[in-house]
Amino acid sequence: MDKVRIGVIGVGIIGKAHLDSYAQISGADVVAICDLDEAELQRVGEKYGIADRYTSVDELLRRDDLDAVDVCLHNHLHAPMTIRALQSGKHVYCEKPIAGSYADGKRMVDAARESGRQLHIQLSFLYSVETRAAKALIDDGQLGRLYHARSAGFRRRGRPFVDGYGTKDFNSKRIAGGGALIDMGVYRISQLLYLLGRPEIKSVTGKTYQEMDMDESRRAIGGFDVEELGVGFVRFAGGITMDIIEAWSIHLGGSEGSSLVGNKGGVRFPSQVNDVRLPFTFHSTTSGIDMDATFQLGGAEYRRHQLEEDADAYDSSQHHWIAALQGRVPLLPTAELALETMLISEGIYLSDRLQREVAAEEIIGLSAGVSG
Repeated sequence: MDKVRIGVIGVGIIGKAHLDSYAQISGADVVAICDLDEAELQRVGEKYGIADRYTSVDELLRRDDLDAVDVCLHNHLHAPMTIRALQSGKHVYCEKPIAGSYADGKRMVDAARESGRQLHIQLSFLYSVETRAAKALIDDGQLGRLYHARSAGFRRRGRPFVDGYGTKDFNSKRIAGGGALIDMGVYRISQLLYLLGRPEIKSVTGKTYQEMDMDESRRAIGGFDVEELGVGFVRFAGGITMDIIEAWSIHLGGSEGSSLVGNKGGVRFPSQVNDVRLPFTFHSTTSGIDMDATFQLGGAEYRRHQLEEDADAYDSSQHHWIAALQGRVPLLPTAELALETMLISEGIYLSDRLQREVAAEEIIGLSAGVSG
């Protein structure tokens, strides 16, 4: 297969993580990087052996030998940078979330459609062994008619910057668009939307919190104005529902993990309780007896790689992106999933502000851009 020539925009924490991933994929060839921090740009270029380094995005995008660019910038910059890259004729991989608001994300999806280029959003949970197992059970009818999902994300005390991890930009509504729901919830909500078959969102209700003690000097430096805890409830067409709890910080010993239930069976995804990792489980009734089961997922993964053509195309978000650009597999609808996830998150923010349930059309109509 021909190698895909890529330019990476932004070489911070996320950019370096993406470069590490591309280094493990034989079909990926990162030929250029771009960042405003020239010293870091040179250091990263030397480390990864990338000769072409730019401080000007326009210079990078003018190259006609790039197949795609990878946008690794702050959330509020996703939309303007992605749209510029699409309009320059490049396919675009963008870090999650799709943008800082639904309105900006919709502009990105529309720009991809108008340009005829592919837009891929980093939704890593779609490629987990547990997601594949759940999809196989659903497709085989083991869960029956799906009707409810639970998105549960947990950190005991893991607020960016104020609790020691990450930068203060995670804590700014202007830059990030939101807190725990935007940063963590995007993974689980999109995973469940994918497994549910992307049902139409009808309405959202919810509440956000910032209640736990915080070092006041870190609060002042960070300008912490986003949620540490978000909870919500979503109604979909066909009577399907989802409840959501996503915590950067909460006084609990763990979380039971996300789950998905149908009228014949249910699955629960891995979780962490008091430093003990609980596995992916399946729950049903057989011969009149309630059953709770685990699986040998490692063996299934080994067989998949031995027996299925292009099995590597679903090993990670980057593997999938490269395989799709090579024409080996169709691209999963990650941009649409990410946009629908943003609609839910923004619906929770709007519901909290208005103190009532809000319809999808209302969320869309009131969404405003936060692009930088």
